[in-house]
Amino acid sequence: MHCDASCPIGIFDSGVGGLTVARAVMDRLPHERIVYFGDTARVPYGVKSPDTVARYAGEITKFLLDKNVKLLVVACNTMAAVALPAITALSPVPVIEVVTAGAKSALAVSKTRRIGIIATPSTIASRAYEKALALFGGPDVRVVAKACPLFVPLVEEGWLDHPATRLVAEEYLRPLLAEDLDTLILGCTHYPLLAPLLQSVAGPGVRLQDSATAMAERAAAVLAELGLAQGDGAPRHVFHVTDLPLRFREIGERFLGRPMEDVRLEKM
Repeated sequence: MHCDASCPIGIFDSGVGGLTVARAVMDRLPHERIVYFGDTARVPYGVKSPDTVARYAGEITKFLLDKNVKLLVVACNTMAAVALPAITALSPVPVIEVVTAGAKSALAVSKTRRIGIIATPSTIASRAYEKALALFGGPDVRVVAKACPLFVPLVEEGWLDHPATRLVAEEYLRPLLAEDLDTLILGCTHYPLLAPLLQSVAGPGVRLQDSATAMAERAAAVLAELGLAQGDGAPRHVFHVTDLPLRFREIGERFLGRPMEDVRLEKM
């Protein structure tokens, strides 16, 4: 497999949520082509077993490698938490993932070192964020975590500011806010789409932290180190989904902030 600067970046997620990372990468690296894969037929991943998630992740990794990508960006927190070894074992190109980036960015902004995590059940069960926060932040970091399985289907439905979503958010966040947090990690790439609603529920004293910007900076650094950064041109991005491409485009354009001109349906 030969890659040069003209090869695209591969970004993948269980559905529409990884577009938050894709947008940050597009903003930071405006000349890079992106091949995005959203597994919209099998979302949500966060309620599936680690073995199933690893199998799905392997299939998507092979698909993107066949597109001759020069970098793999694992935008799905669940895949990063439970399937990273399966992904890296398959990939001859560098792999970057959201958990490490999210943990480091939360530690950088937290003043009290009291950090909350909301994520899918699989990510919470893996304790990946707790391990990363302990590794990079030391033993004095106070961490509380909560699985929020209903958020992904609500985002996929497009209910970003719906009364039902607010009720769910209030129920999920209540025990976390009782811990006097100053930082809340949005441990799923779908969750930033709910950021205005979540911020309203959490209040001004809690800073919401996701890993999209940190991931984009890391992607830029890796490509620069390898001499694979694309320096000019107006790239054309391709988006692959496994179900409901028109629905994906409708929701995706709303927060990607630009047209999605090439959305393709794939059967896995």
